[in-house]
Amino acid sequence: MKKNLFKLIFVTALSLSATTNIQAKEINLLNVSYDPTRELYKEYNPVFAKYWKAKTGDDVTVNQSHGGGGKQARAVLEGLEADVVTLALAYDVDQLYQKRKLIPENWQTLLPNNSAPYTSTIVFIVRKGNPLGIKDWNDIVKPNVSIVTPNPKTSGGARWNFLAAWGYALKHNNNDEATAKNFVTQLFKNAAVLDTGARGSTTSFVEREIGDVLITWENEAYMVLDEFGKDKYEIVTPSLSILTEPPVTVVEDIARKHGTTEVATEYLNHLYSKEGQEIIGKNFYRPTDPEIAAKYAKQFKSLELFKIDLFGGWNAAQSKFFADDGVFDQIYAAGK
Repeated sequence: MKKNLFKLIFVTALSLSATTNIQAKEINLLNVSYDPTRELYKEYNPVFAKYWKAKTGDDVTVNQSHGGGGKQARAVLEGLEADVVTLALAYDVDQLYQKRKLIPENWQTLLPNNSAPYTSTIVFIVRKGNPLGIKDWNDIVKPNVSIVTPNPKTSGGARWNFLAAWGYALKHNNNDEATAKNFVTQLFKNAAVLDTGARGSTTSFVEREIGDVLITWENEAYMVLDEFGKDKYEIVTPSLSILTEPPVTVVEDIARKHGTTEVATEYLNHLYSKEGQEIIGKNFYRPTDPEIAAKYAKQFKSLELFKIDLFGGWNAAQSKFFADDGVFDQIYAAGK
């Protein structure tokens, strides 16, 4: 009898120990993202870890990799083992399917809003007092205006910048493509430096004091004011710009290999929660949840927005403007 009781206690103890070990798993995720999301995910990651701990008992650590969006996509294609990607534009994410089948073809249908939990747009930053009187896109193509913008070959944000300017030129010139090309050619002639990513351009403008105008993400512009001072910089919101929709997805092939599919999926799903959307709004992105969006709407200036559909979607825009020998290459060669 005593032997059986001892055996029962021993087996129970082993079972409890095994359960405890299962509940105390330590999980690591890698989120490969574009430059200006550093502050957003720095705040979001520990909040998600707390949520996941309460839900499962597991400890999750999210590591970040940041850089120009196009460059980051190439890094994943070349072997950087991202569990999730949170990139600047859909074309770069599509490449993970097109070139290595790391994600499913229908990845953009797996989360709400075409897998974009937040949106933004493109605005300008000028130095305090706006000494050149910059008000809209037509002001920054004037002679002797020095512009800072990233390189569309490496930066997703730079491609949004380019298309925002092109869309403005189309609208104000009866949709004339030749005039739009001349307009954007002048813009790049005014470019003092083409950094590889949006954060590099911010550094050039703020710390190296290059240029009169920085073309950048709206959230990045507000970060500059918060971090470097409203007494030094001003945001200029143009009359018309593009609605930027940075998408997210689980890199299913890699997450399956790492055994992280469940937590990686929930990591992205939680961005759509009220808690996630609050963090998004606090970091000057535009939330997609209507209630949270209404709460933060007052921090953004109103402007007219057009979508990537104006150019036939990202595949068409990439092929026409940013592929080798495309419009950007022609413009850049003409400006040399």
